[in-house]
Amino acid sequence: MPPSAGKQRCRWAGSDEMAVYHDTEWGVPVHDDRALFEFLILEGAQAGLSWSTVLRKRDRYRKVFSDFEPRKVARFNDAKLERLLADPGIIRNRLKVQAAVTNAKAFLAVQKEFGSFDAYIWQFTAGRPLQNRLSLEGPVPAATPQSDAMSQDLLRRGFKFAGSTICYAFMQATGMVNDHAVECFRYSEVQAL
Repeated sequence: MPPSAGKQRCRWAGSDEMAVYHDTEWGVPVHDDRALFEFLILEGAQAGLSWSTVLRKRDRYRKVFSDFEPRKVARFNDAKLERLLADPGIIRNRLKVQAAVTNAKAFLAVQKEFGSFDAYIWQFTAGRPLQNRLSLEGPVPAATPQSDAMSQDLLRRGFKFAGSTICYAFMQATGMVNDHAVECFRYSEVQAL
C-alpha cells in the first residue's frame, strides 16, 4: 500500500505502483548526474508507452545498463547491444537501446563542457523548479517553451529521443517543474523542497 494511502493525489497515480512513485519521487528536484542520466534514458524508453511499463522494468534497466553510469553505457559495443535487445526485462526497441549509448556519449560531452549535467540541464528553468498551479480536473501540458528549448539544445548536441514531450516528462520527473495538482497532498510538500 502506498505510504500516503487515503490522501488526495494526482489522478494518474491510481495504482499502488504509480502512487508510491508519485508519493516519493515524482517532482522531487534531482541534482545527481547519475540519477539525471537514468531519467533521461528511461523517459526516452517510455516514448509511446506508459510510465508504469517503464517502472516495472526499472530494476532490470538498472542492472543491464550498469546502474546508469554514463561512462560505462557509452562503452557498450554491438555485442552488448544485441544482448540487451534479447532481454525481455527491458523495452527491446533497437532505436531506444542504441539511443542510450548515443545519449551517454553526449551526456559525457555536456559534463565536460559544463562541469556537470546538472549545471547544464537546470539552466532551462533558471536553476530552480517552476511552480505550476494545475488542478485535478484541468489539463497537464505535454510541452512548454522550456521543454522546447531543452529539446532543441539536446538534439543539437546529438541526443536522441529528446523531443519536447519527452523533455517535459523528464522535467516533471526530476522536479524541474512541480506539476502536482494544487489539491494533491504532494503539491505543497514538493513546493517546499
